Amino acid sequence: MSVRVRRVHEPPEPDDGLRVLVDRRWPHGMAEDAAEIDEWPRTLTPSAELREWYHAGEGDYAEFRHRYEAELAEPGSAALLDGLRESARTGPVTLLTASKNPRHSHAAVLAALLST
Repeated sequence: MSVRVRRVHEPPEPDDGLRVLVDRRWPHGMAEDAAEIDEWPRTLTPSAELREWYHAGEGDYAEFRHRYEAELAEPGSAALLDGLRESARTGPVTLLTASKNPRHSHAAVLAALLST
């Protein structure tokens, strides 16, 4: 199973496989055709409330991760997550984010969950 996280502003690579944008909003300054996105499951992104809470500096990454995993356990999100997990079993999946720190972002949480 191959799941990786990359910044959406980096050029596509041949071994990216399925390219999935995991941000709720379209990346600033990115043309749609340049991104080469295969899927954009917006409901897998953190809720607006959680995103605002985390970016306001009210909590740490561990607490953000815990809250986000709870959101992903909801039936609609869990079904989408299972679908991406199945895609990862059949080929590489690259999760794309505009986050400046992908290692401490929701994309890293998704990658960890998809790899299980």
